[in-house]
Amino acid sequence: MISLFDIFKVGIGPSSSHTVGPMRAALRFMEACAEQDAGQPGGASPVAHIRVTLYGSLAWTASGHATDKAVILGLCGEHPETVRPDQTDAMVAHVRVEGCLPARGGLPPVRFAPETDIVLDKETHPPKHPNTLQFEAFDQTGALLRTARFCSVGGGFIVSEEAADSSSYALPDVPHDVRSGADLLALTQKTGLSIAQIVLENESALRPAADVVAHLDHIASVMMHCIERGVAQAGILPGKLRVQRRAHALYERLKDKDRRNSNLPHEIMDWVSLFAIAVNEENAAGGRVVTAPTNGAAGVVPAVLRYYRDYCPGATVEGMRDFLLTASAMGSLFKLNASISGAEVGCQGEVGVASSMAAAGLAAVLGATPAQVENAAEIAMEHHLGMTCDPVGGLVQIPCIERNAFGAIKAINAASLALCGDGEHRVSLDQVVQTMAETGRDMNHRYQETSLGGLAMNFPEC
Repeated sequence: MISLFDIFKVGIGPSSSHTVGPMRAALRFMEACAEQDAGQPGGASPVAHIRVTLYGSLAWTASGHATDKAVILGLCGEHPETVRPDQTDAMVAHVRVEGCLPARGGLPPVRFAPETDIVLDKETHPPKHPNTLQFEAFDQTGALLRTARFCSVGGGFIVSEEAADSSSYALPDVPHDVRSGADLLALTQKTGLSIAQIVLENESALRPAADVVAHLDHIASVMMHCIERGVAQAGILPGKLRVQRRAHALYERLKDKDRRNSNLPHEIMDWVSLFAIAVNEENAAGGRVVTAPTNGAAGVVPAVLRYYRDYCPGATVEGMRDFLLTASAMGSLFKLNASISGAEVGCQGEVGVASSMAAAGLAAVLGATPAQVENAAEIAMEHHLGMTCDPVGGLVQIPCIERNAFGAIKAINAASLALCGDGEHRVSLDQVVQTMAETGRDMNHRYQETSLGGLAMNFPEC
C-alpha cells in the first residue's frame, strides 16, 4: 500500500504535478549538488550555472501552473510543505532581478536567469512521462558537471526518469499487502478489520502510531483552515483570466438565508460546494493546500470531510481520522494501478480519484460495510470516466474550481447510494480502476493538461 503520508501531502498551489513536484525535484537536485560539493578540495563549489528544461505538459502550462516559479523556489532551497506562500513572490522576484540563486554556506551565488535558464521544450516528447524536467549544472568554463531528469507523476510524487514506470514502485514491507480492491476486501473478511484499521496497522508498522495520528490530525487541520481562508478572501485570482473569487460572496448569501430560515433542503449541497470552491480558490492563488490526491482536486476531500464534521450527527475526531485512512486506501489503489496525473489520464485521475476517495471515506464513517465502501468508491469513479483535463489559459481555475464542487457532490451521492445497497454490484472497483487507466491511455494528448483542447481552446479569451 502506498502510504497515506504520500497520498496526503501539504504543499502550495496551484498544481501538485506542475508546482509541488517540480519544486521537490529542484530541491533534490540542489541537495545532490551540495553533497557533491562537500567532497571538493577546500570546500569550494564548482557549480557556477544551472539550467532547467521543462518538457511536455510542464512546458505547455509552465506559467499558468507556476512551474517556473516552483523551480526557482526549489533551487532556492524551499520545500513545498514549509515555504511561506506570502513570501514566494518576493523570493522569485529577487532571483529574476539578480540573475542568480541566493548564496549558500558561504559559497558564491550560482548564476541562474529564469528568462533564459528555464527552457520550455514543447516539441520533444519525453519517453517516460509527459511531466518531465531536466536539470543541468555547469562550472565556470561551461563544462557540464551534473545532470538529472525527473518525472512529476501526479500528486506531488517525483521519480527519476529511469524509475518512471509504475512497476518500479518500491512498496514498504507492512503487515497487510494490499495491491487491489479485491485484496482489500479479502483482508477485511479474513481479519475482521475495517479498511481504516488495515491502513492504520500498515502505517503503524512504518512509524509510531502516535505519529500516524498526529499526521492525520495535521492534514485535517490544514484542510479545515484552507476552507476558512478561502471563505474569508475576496478579489481577483492571479492570471490573465482575472477570475473573481466567489467563495466569500457565496458564504455571505448562505449565511443570510440561514438567518432568515429560508433554506430549501437541497441547499445543504451549496455549503459543500462552497467548501470545495474555497479550497480551490486558495489553490489557484498559490496558497497552502493538501494534495488530496492532487492540488487540482484538492477541494473534494476537504469539502466532504467538512460535510461529515458539520452536518452528520455523531461526527467525531476519530471519525475524521477513519475517513482519511479509508480515503487514502482508495487513493493508493488508483496511484498503484492507474494514475493520479492529469497529464497522463486527464481529470478523471484527479477529481475522479478524489471523488472516489471521499465517497469511500464518507461511507465508512456513516457505518458502511467494507463491501459498501468499495461500492461507493466504484460509483464515484464510474461517473468521472473520460473526464478531460483542459484548463483554460493553462490556469487551474476554469473549469477546475467548479469541477471540485461537483466532485464533492458526486462523492456524497455515491456514498448514499452505496449505503442504500448491500454491497453487491456488477462492476468492481478494480474493473473501474483498470478502465480509467485504459481510458487515459486512449485519450488524445490535447486533453491531458496541455491546454491544447476542450474548453482551453473553445473559450474566447479577451
